Amino acid sequence: MLTKVTHLEKLGGFRLRVRFNDGSEGVHDFTAMTSEPGSMLEPLRDETYFSRVFLEFGAPTWPNGFDIAPEWLRREMVAAGELTRVAAE
Repeated sequence: MLTKVTHLEKLGGFRLRVRFNDGSEGVHDFTAMTSEPGSMLEPLRDETYFSRVFLEFGAPTWPNGFDIAPEWLRREMVAAGELTRVAAE
């Protein structure tokens, strides 16, 4: 199954609650990512701009075109112990 983000919830700062199409979800802090060098990441260092995140084709995306591969994000969250299963809705 192709990994996709199905829901994002903005929690303030650089934190997002992320739900994946496999029923797992968790909170991830993107502070470290926003401090990485790069012109595409520079606008994301502003919390107001960061909060403009939206989903496009199952990937967290920002207005400047920067996006995060859902597969990468899920691996990062698994490694950090940030994911739990969501009860069926």
